[in-house]
Amino acid sequence: MQAFYSDEFVLPLPEGHRFPMAKYRMLRDALAAAVPQVRLAPAPRATDGELALAHTPQYVDAIATGSVSPAAVREIGFPWSEAMAERARRSVGATIAAARVAMQEGVAANLAGGTHHAYADKGGGFCVFNDVAVASRVVQAQWGLRPRTPGQPPQPLRVAVIDLDVHQGNGTASIFRADDNVFTLSLHGEKNFPFRKEASDLDVGLPDGCGDTDYLAALDAALAELDSRFQPDLVMYLAGADPFEGDRLGRLKLSMVGLQARDRRVFDWCLQRHLPVVLTMAGGYGHRLEETVAVQIATYRQALVYWQHCQVLAERL
Repeated sequence: MQAFYSDEFVLPLPEGHRFPMAKYRMLRDALAAAVPQVRLAPAPRATDGELALAHTPQYVDAIATGSVSPAAVREIGFPWSEAMAERARRSVGATIAAARVAMQEGVAANLAGGTHHAYADKGGGFCVFNDVAVASRVVQAQWGLRPRTPGQPPQPLRVAVIDLDVHQGNGTASIFRADDNVFTLSLHGEKNFPFRKEASDLDVGLPDGCGDTDYLAALDAALAELDSRFQPDLVMYLAGADPFEGDRLGRLKLSMVGLQARDRRVFDWCLQRHLPVVLTMAGGYGHRLEETVAVQIATYRQALVYWQHCQVLAERL
């Protein structure tokens, strides 16, 4: 199974900054040790043209040149630097690369990504560019270039975004608001950030303290509704570790076992429909980062099982 990583994911931050940047290198090292079947490849950098499929050219240029306003920088939450701009491009490029591989192999991953608070014209909540939005548009554009039978109308690639980060995917919902070929599902803490939410195609707000049983019941209902309303060709899965009971920003109470059951439900739903899956890690802010990484490693183990199923199915065809 292929996954993409870059040393640029670990952005130098001022002392005392609250974002847990160390988790990316910790995840890379833990994967190499615990799940060596995951093949790590360098994350490419997204181009201006790719970014412009989901972001305004003015915003892309402002991030590239450092002309973004101080207020916009505060909303993002990272100080601007050339390294910050490069990290943002690599994070998007990793999801684009994972999407291309997933269309061939069934599943691939970005060790970062899930930057769902970025809008077309601004960032927010530690998100500069929206990797899932850009990658969806890139693979949709490539899909549209495929040879087809003369006289056959083009069939767009339909993407389902299954966002299980504890925070609502407001930027993603905004970007795809009028796009009938993308379905956005967000299962999140109702009272958590962002406090002004955008309308996804399906929003499921959960109360503080929600535990395994209620969460999994809500997920089952959401997947059933997604199935009744939309038939995707590709799934973007934001597997946030922040619903975990040990997360300092999550406010939900899922156990490690509950999160593993969450991941199995998503991958089983996709397997039943033979859907390629792009995995991004989204949020995770554990009091102990080792626990956040353990949640993510468990997700990769589930993804690897899914990848193995896809290889068996491919051999039978």
